[in-house]
Order: sequence, then structure tokens, then C-alpha cells
Amino acid sequence: MLPNNMSANRQGNMSGRPSRRHKFIRRLLLFRQMDFELAMWEMLNLCIAPSKVYRNITYHKQTKNQWARDDPAFLVLLAGCLCITSVGFSVYFWFPWWKLLSFALWVILFDCVVIGCIISTAGWHLSNKYLRLETPHTTDEKVEWGYCFDIHCNSFFPLVLILHVLQLVLMPLLNKQTFISVFLADTLYLCAVSSYIYITFLGYSTLPFLGNTVALLFPAVAMLGTYIMCILLQINLTTTVLYMYGIESTGPQ
Repeated sequence: MLPNNMSANRQGNMSGRPSRRHKFIRRLLLFRQMDFELAMWEMLNLCIAPSKVYRNITYHKQTKNQWARDDPAFLVLLAGCLCITSVGFSVYFWFPWWKLLSFALWVILFDCVVIGCIISTAGWHLSNKYLRLETPHTTDEKVEWGYCFDIHCNSFFPLVLILHVLQLVLMPLLNKQTFISVFLADTLYLCAVSSYIYITFLGYSTLPFLGNTVALLFPAVAMLGTYIMCILLQINLTTTVLYMYGIESTGPQ
């Protein structure tokens, strides 16, 4: 009797996924129905106590029967933060209005959404294929793609604060080719990427049906090696990334 019930629940979850996606998309246009207070609480705790956010998500799973968010408020606030920081970069580098618009769209649509979808799809595939626990006492529950994208958004927010806010504030100091500038700039990127990796690890390790999630921390070792190499070769990651974005790194345009 129990296996039949479990099978029915799985079928119900699968049939409910399209309706959940449609509900999420519809709510993007209904600002009054978004819980911005919860989203801001999550953003604050992602910076000071990210494990609290994932404990709250566990409670969400118990009440809503899904791991992924059903409220787009966090994504809307994240996009708003990227718009504001894009204006900050445009003011500092004296962007014309069309370059501000293209920069903001690139940061939101490509850096956040497209890259996020690629990382989320990779995490979704790898976690379901290699990290799921296969024991007689576990259910056939699988990682939701939407939850993987939520993990990306959670991890992306502290990275934005470091690379879009703190880096912009320190730009007059970082935008040079001295040893101190290289050291500070590269350390900033090390902290940003490491925080992304750690919060991503927390997100997957929260799922009770996944094991060996510590493997998700391995990219931090590669990042540390890259950091040391950049310091030794005097590669300033701030000026390098600015060049990749087509921004003149010698000062405001």
C-alpha cells in the first residue's frame, strides 16, 4: 500500500510542475502578491547566516510540498539590485544612456539568468545522477530544476554585493596595476566566488536525499589556485573583467 501512495505522490508532483511554473510566471506581474519582506529577510541572512535561509526552505517544503520558491519576489529584488549597481557603474565610468541600458540588460539577462540557467542545469543533472542516495529507506525524490535556480540566485546575491557594490566603492584603489591593487582586487574575487561556492554547497546539502555534497566545495580549490597564480603573475582581475565588459579600466570615460 505504501509504495502505491508514494507513486501517486510522485505522479502528483510531476503533473503539478507545469502549473507551478505558470503560477510563478503569472506572479511576476502581480507585485502586490509578492512577499518582499521574506525576500529581504533571505537576502540579509544570505550575508550573515545563509544556513538559516535553507532551514526556512526546509519548512517551505513541508508546507508547500516543493523545494523551489513559488514567489518571484527574490528574483525581482535581485534584478532591481543589478539595475541599481549598473547605474553606479555608469555614473563612475560616465556611460552614455545606451551603454547603461546595454550593460544593465547584459548583467541581468546574461550574467544572472543565462549563466544561472547553465549552472543550474549542470547542478540539477549532476546532483540527480551522482549525488542521490540509493537506499531501501529513501524515496524516489529528485532535485527540482527550479530549486537549483533558487540556489544560484541565493549564491549570486552576496557575489553581487562584493563585485558590484564593494568593488565599485573601492574602484579608485583597485583600478591600478600596483601590487596592493592586484592583491585587493584578486582577494575580492576570491571572496566572491568562494561565497558563491559555499552557499551553493549549503543549498544542495540541505536536501536529505543527497549525499557526498562536500564534492561541491572542490571548485574552491581551483579558485584558490587561480588566485595564487594571478597574484604571482600580477594579474588584476578587476581590470581584466572590466576589459572583458568593454570598459576602459584607466578611469572614467
